[in-house]
Amino acid sequence: MIVVNTETIPGREIAEAIGLVQGNTIRAKHVGRDIAAGFKNLVGGELRGYTELLTEARRQALERMLAQAKQLSADGVVNVRFTTSAVTGGAAELYAYGTAVRLAPAAGARYE
Repeated sequence: MIVVNTETIPGREIAEAIGLVQGNTIRAKHVGRDIAAGFKNLVGGELRGYTELLTEARRQALERMLAQAKQLSADGVVNVRFTTSAVTGGAAELYAYGTAVRLAPAAGARYE
């Protein structure tokens, strides 16, 4: 499946726009990460625990979005976006969304 954050895919035409697909996850902070982040705030630098948390959340939201696209027999998802929002004081949602499409070769495109 082709997944892009653009409206078009080079060499392909959108034969059919199926509709919105989405995936999300809500993650809570971990007290151990909070303690480490507190120390890191004193000296500066990357908060690796939170970086890992958000990387995993993006991966899971993307997987859920792609699973929904596959259920709709999509060939690709265009205009993919990610957004976050606070759910409570200690948890945030990561949301991935895009438009599921069926693709066809662009006129004159050659594939081997």
